[in-house]
Amino acid sequence: MSAVDSVLLIAFGGPEKPEEIRPFLRIVAAGRRIPPERLEEVAHHYELIGGRSPLNELTRRQAEGLRRVLKRDGLPEPVYVGMRNWHPFFHETLAEMAARGHRRALGIILSAFQTEASWGRYMGDVAAAREKVGPDAPEVGYAPAWFDHPRFIETMADRATDALSRVSPDRRSLTPLVFTAHSVPSAMAEGSPYVAQFEVASRMVAARLEHPRWSVAYQSRSGSPSDAWLEPDVADALPKLAAEGATDAVVVPIGFVCDHVEVLYDLDVEARAVARQLGLRFHRATTANDHPAFVEMLADLARAGLKG
Repeated sequence: MSAVDSVLLIAFGGPEKPEEIRPFLRIVAAGRRIPPERLEEVAHHYELIGGRSPLNELTRRQAEGLRRVLKRDGLPEPVYVGMRNWHPFFHETLAEMAARGHRRALGIILSAFQTEASWGRYMGDVAAAREKVGPDAPEVGYAPAWFDHPRFIETMADRATDALSRVSPDRRSLTPLVFTAHSVPSAMAEGSPYVAQFEVASRMVAARLEHPRWSVAYQSRSGSPSDAWLEPDVADALPKLAAEGATDAVVVPIGFVCDHVEVLYDLDVEARAVARQLGLRFHRATTANDHPAFVEMLADLARAGLKG
């Protein structure tokens, strides 16, 4: 693809007020065999974290940060946000981009690790959105995987350092880091680099911190109990650490780009409750959000396309 004239940040989307929660969840669940009671349970999770997801706001902040960095560097800064499951949907953003004369966009998928669910479906939905918009829809090429980008590693190392600083200095060096990512079906993972990318990124962060005690765990599985999903779940990893004598645990949700329900509820409420029952002090690192180094990483990806 030739040089691009715009950047499209590609994200999951989320409800921004209580009345949007259930319509949003119906979109997420479309075509999947999810019982209504499970959707209602997740709706309650959103209600417990304030009746909204901060994901959209944080993605907009990432976009605004990227515009500032591109402008600083003397590059054009047409940066747009498109969401898979909520406004602005991909077709809405692509229509706006077409109306403004953009013809070739660089898509940056805001998911660190690649699998069919985290990358393939986004690409498929963008392609469907382009067809919906019509022949004037911008062509969309994609930035490469960025799981091992030095600025992403810097971002997550800084987030982990902040969390470790909340541990008493006499216990800090022995405190385990638990890196987490969204669990996916094992069969899906086998056909993708998802697990390898997760482990490489976690290892790089731990190495940057020179912190030898670390492990990976998965969270937020949503499939049938009879299906095999990636393990161990973080709720099973914490008891193991307690049994090994850990007094604190620092959980680093490296697989999530923004704080949202799977961090604010699944970790801050559910995993924290497990740790409390075990007598384990629970410390959760912030996700990348709009960390300056993460925004610089987005700019690194954008520069390559904008400069051709």
